[in-house]
Amino acid sequence: MSKREFPREEQQLTNVYVLGQVDIFEELKTSHLQLIDSICAEKTCNQGELIFAENSPSNEFYIIMDGEVEIQVDPDTIGHGQNNFQPSTIAVLRRGQCFGEVALVDQGVRSASALAGTDSCKLLVINRKDFINLLREDYEMGFIVMRNLAADLSFKIRQTNLMVRESLMYKKSE
Repeated sequence: MSKREFPREEQQLTNVYVLGQVDIFEELKTSHLQLIDSICAEKTCNQGELIFAENSPSNEFYIIMDGEVEIQVDPDTIGHGQNNFQPSTIAVLRRGQCFGEVALVDQGVRSASALAGTDSCKLLVINRKDFINLLREDYEMGFIVMRNLAADLSFKIRQTNLMVRESLMYKKSE
């Protein structure tokens, strides 16, 4: 996917500029990005700070403005929770990437935890209800975002399937 091009004078790290780099906002007009920016809240986290916990309710999603975020899964959240395993980092995300976007599809519980991976990790937080209302007001924007979201989630499912197959093949060869 190609990224939105901005005139040279806009290439500072404004919220609208970073929103334009997010895959699920690809092909949105600048006016759409400005509307999205109007419902964003800014949050700064310190390294190791929990942004959200696995199995917690999902009512918002996040966009990284600066820093890194570690996505972790804890095998002990399934089963008997006997603390036999340590949480594992399954992804490290950087500026312009979003996470927690499954909250847009449903309000189920989080499938992983997110922690700040660097000091002064700056995030934009978008409330699910506010975002859905915004998309309902502009069907063109809603269609583009939902199409991009479906593509993004499909890609992640395919990647997960490949990892599961690889893991199964590795176990079989032992």
